[in-house]
Amino acid sequence: MKTFILFLFAIALGTNIKAQTFTLKSADLGGQFTNEFIAGTFGCSGANKSPQLEWQNAPAGTQSFAVTIYDPQAPTGSGWWHWLIFDIPASTHELKQGAGNPSTNVAPAGSIQGVTDYGVTGYGGPCPPVNDAPHGYVITVYALKTAKLGVDNKVSAALTGFMLNQNVIAKASLIVYYKR
Repeated sequence: MKTFILFLFAIALGTNIKAQTFTLKSADLGGQFTNEFIAGTFGCSGANKSPQLEWQNAPAGTQSFAVTIYDPQAPTGSGWWHWLIFDIPASTHELKQGAGNPSTNVAPAGSIQGVTDYGVTGYGGPCPPVNDAPHGYVITVYALKTAKLGVDNKVSAALTGFMLNQNVIAKASLIVYYKR
């Protein structure tokens, strides 16, 4: 009864009571990728640096996070995985710019970077075919119900994606575009 009265009192005062949702944002990205984050291979000459990403309001029960970047418009028949990083500790709420380069140790301790469709671990920036329509790159953070995903950095992106979807509590996404 006290909760109900406090709720009515808050409404009477004009207080806006909202549930906070799991969200993902980036200080580095707007609506389109810039050259700093574009691949440096396959005919692209970008800096291939992973963008800064941060999330907030993870749901109760989150034991770890994972982040993926996926291009569903890639002309492969199965899309293109640009980044898979998982086993990110639950206390982490940001990936700093450049965390996708495994040799720099910028990624959170204990996290694992999976094999992308470039055939290597770590971030591989956008590089769609010349004259394709703009590709929408889906950047997703997963709140997971397990501390460890149970796969290593050598398994396929498809198997990693399967394991993510088997353990997801919630996810939040951004879509960023690129055309060359």
